[in-house]
Amino acid sequence: MNKAYLLIILILMLSCVSNENENNCEPELFTNEIELNHLGELTFKAQILNCNSASMIRQGFVITNNISLATLEDSDNNVLIVNISGENITHTYSFLNNNSLNIDFDSIVYVRAFLENNAGVFYGNEQSIEISLENFDDDDGIDFENDNCPLTPNPSQTDSDGDGVGDDCDNCVDIPNFDQLDSDGDGIANACDNCPEIPNSTQLDYDNDNIGNLCDNCITEENQDQLDTDGDGIGDLCEIPTIYTNVNSIVFEETLINNISPSQELVLYSENIISEIIVSVSSGFEVSLDNISFYNTISFQATESTIIYIRFLPTEAFSYNSNLVISNAELNNNVNIILSGSGNNIVNYQAFDSQALGFGGGFSQSATGIFNLHDDISNIESIKMYLQIDCPSTGCDDWDRFANIKVKNEVSGDWFEIGRYITPYWTGTQVLERGLEFDVTDFKSLLVGATELRIYIENWTTKADIISIDFDYLIGEPDFLYYQVSEVLSLHSNSIDCVPYGVSHNVDLDKSILIPAEAENSHLRTIISGWGHATPYDPDGRPCAEWCFRTHEVRINSSPTFQHYMGPIGCASNPINNEQNPGNWQPNRAGWCPGMVVPVRVNDLDPFLSGSPFIFEYDFHDWTNNGAGGNAFYAISTYVIVKSNTEINPAVIQD
Repeated sequence: MNKAYLLIILILMLSCVSNENENNCEPELFTNEIELNHLGELTFKAQILNCNSASMIRQGFVITNNISLATLEDSDNNVLIVNISGENITHTYSFLNNNSLNIDFDSIVYVRAFLENNAGVFYGNEQSIEISLENFDDDDGIDFENDNCPLTPNPSQTDSDGDGVGDDCDNCVDIPNFDQLDSDGDGIANACDNCPEIPNSTQLDYDNDNIGNLCDNCITEENQDQLDTDGDGIGDLCEIPTIYTNVNSIVFEETLINNISPSQELVLYSENIISEIIVSVSSGFEVSLDNISFYNTISFQATESTIIYIRFLPTEAFSYNSNLVISNAELNNNVNIILSGSGNNIVNYQAFDSQALGFGGGFSQSATGIFNLHDDISNIESIKMYLQIDCPSTGCDDWDRFANIKVKNEVSGDWFEIGRYITPYWTGTQVLERGLEFDVTDFKSLLVGATELRIYIENWTTKADIISIDFDYLIGEPDFLYYQVSEVLSLHSNSIDCVPYGVSHNVDLDKSILIPAEAENSHLRTIISGWGHATPYDPDGRPCAEWCFRTHEVRINSSPTFQHYMGPIGCASNPINNEQNPGNWQPNRAGWCPGMVVPVRVNDLDPFLSGSPFIFEYDFHDWTNNGAGGNAFYAISTYVIVKSNTEINPAVIQD
């Protein structure tokens, strides 16, 4: 074994300057030895004495190439070996394996120790050594000048690529590269490196195009040409045409038919799209680019992002479920966004809201109010009224009471009864989702715009019934465009201020009616309910007029024309009941039940009656009250409704 050792020993004492502060001391540094072995490893040692270690910031060696007495500031020309602790320090530097100084043969290396403390930076004596070919041998039996791997033992001298560098030290065995250039310092020569400018020692290449993943602009597709037309750093083969959106579905709130919902936004993003994008929707929806002009189909040039406005405009009352379709010639498949919404043909208006009706205790049996209802009835098919009864903490009234709802005719000042009901014993109507239901379409000419309503309950207790009323206007095609209503009989103030039954009276039940000649349809609308337990009883034990079954008759021009049977209507099947509390729920009354709407009796009038007056008479079944059971009464309201597709006046009623 031929080894060359050089041992240089030089002692240089640095004078110690007295200082009262022991933390600000000047050390004594001795760079003792430098040893260079045949493998290119420099080993140097030093002693650092006479300094309080508590004041030390850092210590180590400064190594330079061809520059003597380099300092810490000469960072471009030296290597710092720092943070070596202890008084006797040593370090080995390989200029072959870690040659950051780029040391060449026939050069000189300078080494000196340093220490930095609170007082400053201090340097020891400098040692130097000359690097020459004579210092090296890899012990493979081949002299340095003829060895194709002078620092790596390779007695076979195999050189597969014939570049003069033996395989054992060649950084690219299969491709000639005499310069052994490795630009990225990853240990793989440029000639063999699939990513020569970026360190990638693993040489990963997912797509096998001989371009490493770290520098491949499309690692999933083989593209040796690395073509990148738009210069965005992504290869053309990876520039997949893509369209996506910020949402997958849009749900619109329930919208009134023939009305337009507020628009909603969809953000459309496109990547690698150069041709036109088309957005289309089906019936019931429209799209826009500016939220002003809406269409079923729009098209535009692709940009990075585009806001699409969508609105819902139902024409029918049902659930709409559709797709917004985004298409483009470069896409393999369309992009679909789910659209849904419900068309609503009902407009709801709240009238009375939790209005308490009672007697005494600050309550009143009636209440009036003006409410803004639908202001255009030209497209109203029907109007439903809903009445809900709630109970206060004291409980509801414990009797079945006469009650009704009226609308004021602003022309005549009269109050027209649009609905009548009998209150339930002790309870409210919450068992029904919306309470009692009334069809009040006949009064549509009065139920428009600002409308004055009155509610009444014949409640004589402080157990108030709490009343709420709302209206549903059903949008659709009305049977006739124009309605008018006239009152024929107005005996509906309460249960007893009406028509006495079974005794003589002076209540006028005969009227003259003139229906306009232009009327295309007309009918009578009657509500009737009886009160009292007058005798004699009927053979089945029923007193009048609450319980006795009777048939009333309407005469037109003295001819019996319509019959109103005051019979059972199914009290036992009424879902509103409260049998655990006092109350006589189940037995059938004569044409009404507790907790139910009093039925409306509709009688269509023959068209020939229009244009000429006729006589209306309301006649009761003959029966005489013997006075033993008190009085009997019938409360009656009758109206004549006329309809036409041209404007029409109400019927004229005369006594």
